Amino acid sequence: MSKSGTSETPKKIELAPGERPTLKTIARLSGLAVPTVSRALADAPDIRQDTKTRIRDIANQIGYRPNRAGVRLRTGRTNVISLVMSTEHDAMNNTGRLISAVTSALRGTPYHVIITPYFPDEDPMVPIRYIVETGSADGLIINQTEPDDARVRYMLENRFPFVSHGRTALSEQHAYFDYDNTAFGSLAIKALAERGRKHVAMLAPPQNQGYAQNMIEGARAAASDEGVQFSVIEGATSHSTVPIVEQAMTTLFHQADRPDALIAPSIGGCVTMVSALERLGLVLEQDFDIAAKEAVSFLRRFRPGILVLEENVDEAGDFLARALMHRISHPDEPPMQRLVYPDNSAWKVDR
Repeated sequence: MSKSGTSETPKKIELAPGERPTLKTIARLSGLAVPTVSRALADAPDIRQDTKTRIRDIANQIGYRPNRAGVRLRTGRTNVISLVMSTEHDAMNNTGRLISAVTSALRGTPYHVIITPYFPDEDPMVPIRYIVETGSADGLIINQTEPDDARVRYMLENRFPFVSHGRTALSEQHAYFDYDNTAFGSLAIKALAERGRKHVAMLAPPQNQGYAQNMIEGARAAASDEGVQFSVIEGATSHSTVPIVEQAMTTLFHQADRPDALIAPSIGGCVTMVSALERLGLVLEQDFDIAAKEAVSFLRRFRPGILVLEENVDEAGDFLARALMHRISHPDEPPMQRLVYPDNSAWKVDR
C-alpha cells in the first residue's frame, strides 16, 4: 500500500531487446529458484497460492510460453486437454458455450484446450484411440455418451484420465457431469398435462444415447401417471436437419390422432417444430403447447408461450474441467461426479 492508502501499480517488466523469456528469466525477476518457478507454473500443491499468482503474473507480463517438448520430457505431461466433440447439427448448438466454460475454468492453470471433432459417419473411437495411443493430451472430455460406451470402457481399461458430459452404465467408475434428463422428461409431461393436454409427442435425441433413453423413460412414466398419451416422433431426432424435422412434423400433424403437445430437448428442434406447425396454420397455446430445454436463453424471445427449462452449460463446463484436472493429478482418488436435477419451479413463460 502507498502512503495515501491506495494500492501501487506494479512496475511494468521489460526485457532486453531480443531476449526470449524463459524459466531462468522468471526466476531472476522473482528472486526464486528455477525449480520453484517450474513447480509454481505446474500448479504444484506444495507451492503457496500467493507465490503461484506472483509467478504467473510475471510470466504473463513477459510473454512466457512453456516449451511443450521440454515440459513433456520433464513431467511426462503435455498440459493439453482435449474436448472430443461431435459435429452433428444439434450437438453444435451447445458446443461453443461448453468450450467457453471449460476454457474459463482452466484459466490460470497450466492447461490448454484443443478441440478434436468427429463426424457423424466416423467411428467415435478413432479420435479417442489416437489421443490415448499418441499421448497427445493429458486427458479427455467427451459427450453424447451411450449406456455401454466403447470409449469409456477403452479409457478405463487404459487408465487414461477422462470425464464425460453424461452418465454411462460404468458411471460409478468414472468422473461425469450430467443433467437429469429422466426428471426433465417427467416434468415436461406434468407441465403439459397441467395445461390440459392429452397427447404429447417428443422429438427425442438419437435413442442410442443415454440421455435420450433417460428422457423417454421419464416422460413415459409420467404420462402413465397423468393419464396422458405419449409417443416419440418417428422419422426424425433432435439431431436431424431442419428439412427432416419439418417433414416429420408435417406427416405427424396430418394424422387423425395428432398430438396436442410437444417436447423438445433443444433450441433448434423447438424452433423448427413451432415454425413447421405455424406454417400449417396451427397456433401455439391454442392448438398445441410445447415444453423445451435450452442452454442459451432464446426460446422465450422467439415465442413467449413456450414452456422452458434451462440447462446450465456454464456450470457443466466448469465442473468438467475441474473434474478432469482432478483425475489427472489424483488418479487414485474417487472421481468427481455431479448430477443436476431440474427445478420444477423453473418453468418460465413470458406473458
